[in-house]
Amino acid sequence: MANHKSALKRIRSNEAKRLRNRYQHKTTRNAMKRFQELEDKKEAEKMLSSVESMIDKLAKKNIIHSNKAANLKSNMAKHVASL
Repeated sequence: MANHKSALKRIRSNEAKRLRNRYQHKTTRNAMKRFQELEDKKEAEKMLSSVESMIDKLAKKNIIHSNKAANLKSNMAKHVASL
């Protein structure tokens, strides 16, 4: 176990960040799942921008890779186009 005060603080802050990242990632995955289940084009177009924004935030914080974010957004745009 860590003995230094700064190391103990780092452990606490890392755990808080891990939980926050996990929550945001899971929330985004659930939103993407709900988006893929949509059948109405207007609803999908409305939801597209909010889900893309969530994905961009994950990529910006390095929770997911920027290329993965681009692939996810591309697939969602294809889904809207196919409706």
